[in-house]
Amino acid sequence: MTNWQALEKKYFMTTFKRMPLTLDQGQGARVWDEQGKEYLDFTAGWGVNSLGHCHPAVVGAVSLQVRTLIQASNQFYTIPQIKLAELLVGNSCLDRVFFCNSGVEATEGAVKLARRYGKLHLDGAFRIITTFNSFHGRTLSMIAATGQAAHQELYVPLPDGFVNVEYNNVSAIKEATSPDTCAVMLEPIQGEGGVNIPADDYLKEVRAWCDEKGILLILDEVQTGIGRIGTLFGHVSFGVEPDIMALGKGLGGGVPLGAFLAKEKAAVFAPGEHGSTFGGNPLACAAGYATLKYLIEEDIPGKVRETGAYLMSELTKLKSKYDFITELRGKGLLIALQFDRELSDSVVRACLDRGLLLNPVKPNAVRFVPPLNITKNDVDEAVGILEPVLAELVK
Repeated sequence: MTNWQALEKKYFMTTFKRMPLTLDQGQGARVWDEQGKEYLDFTAGWGVNSLGHCHPAVVGAVSLQVRTLIQASNQFYTIPQIKLAELLVGNSCLDRVFFCNSGVEATEGAVKLARRYGKLHLDGAFRIITTFNSFHGRTLSMIAATGQAAHQELYVPLPDGFVNVEYNNVSAIKEATSPDTCAVMLEPIQGEGGVNIPADDYLKEVRAWCDEKGILLILDEVQTGIGRIGTLFGHVSFGVEPDIMALGKGLGGGVPLGAFLAKEKAAVFAPGEHGSTFGGNPLACAAGYATLKYLIEEDIPGKVRETGAYLMSELTKLKSKYDFITELRGKGLLIALQFDRELSDSVVRACLDRGLLLNPVKPNAVRFVPPLNITKNDVDEAVGILEPVLAELVK
């Protein structure tokens, strides 16, 4: 049998901290390794497989499209792109969309759009306020936007134009705002930062401040969008509307696809000002359209609220039982379990051995980002695997 992991070590740059597992097949919330062992997947490709692995709606759309038209440059109109654009705009508070290939391309595009807006409408303002513990991607400029020193220190000098302040602190944003500020960019819930949830009025107060100062509010919904926290877009849960929104991860149902959307006033790109060779290609857009259509028609966000509440209730029982669990944070199916010490790797590896895939989002926090259409039986199975792992820690 081929030793795939040894081949990876021979050829790949060592940028990923991989688990000792080679995946071969997936269906729904289940995956199988090369030897046929089954696992319950509560990572969903880091929140990408919104309908689980190989969902029939996505498989059908991609299978048809791959026989029809895979790629065409944006020199021409293509039907799947326009259909997805209509569905996104028609079900959001925004007016225009640009398609790209990933979440970081979406945040990059959102920042570029905001800077052009600042040049045209805010006397050349270019600075964007972001927050500590945020995560907006790994390009150089998005590392600068991401308020985590560990991602920044080996890449200085970083692109200028970003100011990092404390998350969930409106006063910090106000103090950082200057005549050079063109926008504030936030995650409605910080995902990679450890599933950090702001106060109920935080985003509303930031929205009011942006309105008062005439600057833009960008919401990075790469992780919270597409039903993940129980509404189609995360900002709906907090009662605000952004001027610009970035999407990625779950938008393509497993196929690489990103997008950023803008209100009409902020959609200031002119022809030739932005572009992408593969962005919005027919294959990815067919997958995105099938995913989004299914999510809306089957009210998957409503199911996320129900199943997410059940998962939270079951994890709350574990928290009350094991005092080394210090906090449980989450909304919908974006949840983190935090420990009083660095236990994440050992917990995740022990769960892996027992057939459950989890994400060690922080050394002391484990993240649950399962497919959005998991069942309560899946939750029971996951918790049933996790509990004996936690019990071993107190022996």
